[in-house]
Amino acid sequence: MPDLIPITRTISIDPAEIEETFVRASGPGGQNVNKVSSAVQLRFDLTNSPNIPEPMKRRVAVLAGKRLTKDGIIVITANSHRDQPMNRTDAQARLVELLVAGSHVPKPRVATRPTLASKRRRLDGKSIRSDVKNMRRNPIDGQ
Repeated sequence: MPDLIPITRTISIDPAEIEETFVRASGPGGQNVNKVSSAVQLRFDLTNSPNIPEPMKRRVAVLAGKRLTKDGIIVITANSHRDQPMNRTDAQARLVELLVAGSHVPKPRVATRPTLASKRRRLDGKSIRSDVKNMRRNPIDGQ
């Protein structure tokens, strides 16, 4: 059995949950690119993964964006290297990076009120600006 891929100290995923397909990469590379399938398309079923808790799944789904299909499968394509094993490693690293980013629980925002001094500073600034604009006006006839 292959080793589990660690995400956090308590969460890890089974490599059997990851499906990899090798496709031909686009871009430069001469004849090599036309005959060797060096690009990797990694698929990870996020919705049916038993190792990832539900709140984390929701956060990862938001972070995945367009990489998440309607069926809840994350698709990562890696074709930056000319070497297939390097593309595999890159795709797995990007999946782990996405899952680690989704594992962090965002800190809830605490609503605060502006201080009295900050309100006064704001209003003083507005009145100064108003005085400057009043001085630019044409004088009214008869005064």
